[in-house]
Amino acid sequence: MNVTPRDFDPMETLLHILELSDAGGAQTDEDIFIGAGDANAPRPRLFGGQVLAQSVVAAARTVGSDHLVHSMHGYFLRPGDAAAPLTFGVQRLRDGRSFSARRTHAYQGGVPILSMISSFQRPDSGIEHQDTMPEGIPAPESLPTAAQLLGAIDHPVAQAWAYERPFDIRHVGADIYLDVKGQHVAHQAVWLKTLGPMPADQNLHRAALAYASDYTLLEPSLRRHGISWSTPGISVASLDHAMWWHRPLQVDDWLLYVAESPSASESRGLNLGRFFNRDGVLVATVAQEGMVRIPEGTLAD
Repeated sequence: MNVTPRDFDPMETLLHILELSDAGGAQTDEDIFIGAGDANAPRPRLFGGQVLAQSVVAAARTVGSDHLVHSMHGYFLRPGDAAAPLTFGVQRLRDGRSFSARRTHAYQGGVPILSMISSFQRPDSGIEHQDTMPEGIPAPESLPTAAQLLGAIDHPVAQAWAYERPFDIRHVGADIYLDVKGQHVAHQAVWLKTLGPMPADQNLHRAALAYASDYTLLEPSLRRHGISWSTPGISVASLDHAMWWHRPLQVDDWLLYVAESPSASESRGLNLGRFFNRDGVLVATVAQEGMVRIPEGTLAD
């Protein structure tokens, strides 16, 4: 059961966050946009996926409608305030015949909290190959929702993850919300999609996927060491984020998010992820290094 009834629509919040406004004609060497914070966030710290998605939208506003984002590389520089608005400055680095490059800084309090370079391309044809989707994955409809797993827990974060995320996220196998069941392996898979329909804009779908990619990407590093999200004293933060979009995608239909952690050292875990649609088409790849700190003596290797 839902302990704390929702009084807002998570999809409406997502679409509002991704709808940036112009900065009233401010003139600098950058195009300036304003983005909303998330007043409903369960924690005061800004969710990294939000600022990633908003930065992609800001950069996309400066290229032609026939250009789609195909890659981005960003660094999280400072923690942000979840409820506060953000300012985005986009510098037009290059516009070629096929590709356009942009540098985007996200600001709060007059200082950058994220620095990103992204690249956009007109659709083109050429060589084609891809990795294959893993076999034997159960259908998302057969898996429990976050609401079913967390909805009865009277805690603000559990309630937010159960009911207030704009994405339906379903783990293939055991989740790591409260504990790590089974083998401590450095890989996992989840199905995800938005709770409702998205506008047709392909760049908006890609930005929304960047938003969602930050939810569970560090989990393989945690799972490998028996660390759950409820581990006392845990401190986790995204350090950087890189993403490549390979093919058209619909984030309002199920996508399989397969992730693994090839290495962890010096309080940092590296995680790689791939997104497949239900037809087995590889639509995006993502990489992120995150800080993972836990109190001494709690490792469960």
